[in-house]
Amino acid sequence: MEGVMEAPRASRKKAMLKASIFVAFIIVAIYIVRFTPVKGYLTAEALGRFLDTAGFWAPFVFMLIYTAGVCLFVPGTLLTGLGAAIFGAYWGFLYVWVGAMAGASAAFWIGRTLGREFAASLIGDKLKKYDDAIERNGFATVLYLRLVYFPFTPMNFGMGLTKVRFGDYFFGTGLGIIVGTFIFTFFIGTLKDVWVSGNWGELLSFKVFFSIGLFVFSFSIPKIIKKIKGEQ
Repeated sequence: MEGVMEAPRASRKKAMLKASIFVAFIIVAIYIVRFTPVKGYLTAEALGRFLDTAGFWAPFVFMLIYTAGVCLFVPGTLLTGLGAAIFGAYWGFLYVWVGAMAGASAAFWIGRTLGREFAASLIGDKLKKYDDAIERNGFATVLYLRLVYFPFTPMNFGMGLTKVRFGDYFFGTGLGIIVGTFIFTFFIGTLKDVWVSGNWGELLSFKVFFSIGLFVFSFSIPKIIKKIKGEQ
């Protein structure tokens, strides 16, 4: 009987240790970005100079930086804007999307590995039904939250604390961020092209107006999705 009681106690201690490491990781990550020289590289000019030294490998280095940035709680919009400003509308979209997917997957894994056991121990009967529902409808839940622009980084770690299957999370994320990522990178990339060319007359071009239209439209996407979901 004593041995049976020791097992859950040891399991709880293990879960609490992992949770403590998880909290410490978050604190250290925020500290690194806010109070170390890393912060100085989070501009298009500084990051662009750094990537120039990588030559052919610059896109791969950027995707690794994006991945690490997501795990270090660097805002996704900042990283996406940097990618578009450095690589342009189309290549920027590709590199940003791959980096975002890698970062989202890494953050999910960190949350699942370090925080899931402790989170599960806190779930009561009322919350358990929601946890089970997320497991059953993981893809749809993740897709919906991505489409309504739920904060990117908190969701990455937070989903790792739930019972959602990684496959559902991965594909829901991949599909859910495509539209928003393309619109944002196309908008920033287009403005960057005009800036580099120095031909300010291009600000009146169809491409610029189209990019602005897409950017403005992107803010209405969450309302459209919520309305459609409410009518179902």
